[in-house]
Amino acid sequence: MKLSLSKVVNGARLGVINSLGRNGDKTLEVPGCLLYTKTCSPPHLTHDTLQTIEGVPSVTHITLSTLAEHQEVLEEYKEGVGKFAGMPDAVLYCSIHDPVTVSPTGYNTNKTVSVWGGGGRLELTPQKFVGVQGALRADWFQCLSDGEVVPGGNSRKRAKKSVDRSLAFLDECLRLLAESEALKRSVVIGAVEGGDVQEERLRSARETAKRPVGGFLLDGLQGDTMSRETKLSLVSSVTAVLPEDKPRLIHGVGKPDEVLECIERGVDLFDSCFPYQVTERGCALYFNHSYHPDPETAVLEKSEMHNVERNGDVATERVDPQIDESEMTSFEICLKEKRFREDLGPLLPGCTCYCCRNHSRAYVHHLLMSNELLAGILLMIHNFQHYFGFFRSVREALRDGALDTLREMIRRQAS
Repeated sequence: MKLSLSKVVNGARLGVINSLGRNGDKTLEVPGCLLYTKTCSPPHLTHDTLQTIEGVPSVTHITLSTLAEHQEVLEEYKEGVGKFAGMPDAVLYCSIHDPVTVSPTGYNTNKTVSVWGGGGRLELTPQKFVGVQGALRADWFQCLSDGEVVPGGNSRKRAKKSVDRSLAFLDECLRLLAESEALKRSVVIGAVEGGDVQEERLRSARETAKRPVGGFLLDGLQGDTMSRETKLSLVSSVTAVLPEDKPRLIHGVGKPDEVLECIERGVDLFDSCFPYQVTERGCALYFNHSYHPDPETAVLEKSEMHNVERNGDVATERVDPQIDESEMTSFEICLKEKRFREDLGPLLPGCTCYCCRNHSRAYVHHLLMSNELLAGILLMIHNFQHYFGFFRSVREALRDGALDTLREMIRRQAS
């Protein structure tokens, strides 16, 4: 794996990660995202339906918490989880936890890290962790680390303990990996821990960078455990001391405005769990990321998004009182709302995804109200394609020197 940067603009890094996969013939452009999966399968989608989506990332994100309990089966299979799951040519990245799932706190120790799967809690020692990775055979994997974030913020003592444990886990795992034939081609991603304590974050970053890792994960920054300002300050501080020739990843940051803020602070790769979360709410991504719009195909501006026309009249039913909007963002519309019952337009004007080309908002609304499984499939297709297109626009804006224009456009839609 090799990162080649072609342009850096105010911290935002444009480039390509080369020599990916077992044959070294795959590439991944940055800034970019990974294909989010649940138990090695894109949520709601089959392999065939995934092929209808444009711009699918070349690296697939799998999670140890959902796969560790299947170690014995995979060890007997002997050919890795990629081929087992029907993705023999996929480039796999394995994180410890699922960024969508909030894990209970207080279970990590100096010797083990706990993960939570369908069968409950599983304690991982470095030896157990390397054994599971040997069965999975992912191309990249996050090293075992104590990334636990306590609600309300970690104390300085807890942050220091997190860094000390993670460095000790990293050293032991690297020692064990040197003896593993099955993982000799796998790339270790070092986790930068330290909670919200900047001194510990910097210590973790500097010490991890001294080890032979292929990239860095800025861990423990997902969710609302710290303020946005604190999170961005930590990202800026950490990326400033990391090597420039290795990729930086982050989990659980998915809203377009937050993604752009992290990109401008040197983050290269993100997961794509945000489209899944939007789909689970019965919503469709609905925002403009074209900074040089074609007037014939451009999506609606934010001011028009809240005034959806229906049979020539402006809809007055903005929100169904039975719909919980607490988790919704300004970048999506909820297809469960009654105003879409007779709306024959596509989910997003100008979108070229399979759903928008073949089905209407009214049809998806009907599927949601009838609890049909097809609703999740169609929404997932749309949300994935639109999200992958957003990252393509970010890269194009960087090439064209128009990132400020794109950022301002996204900022207006976030307000």
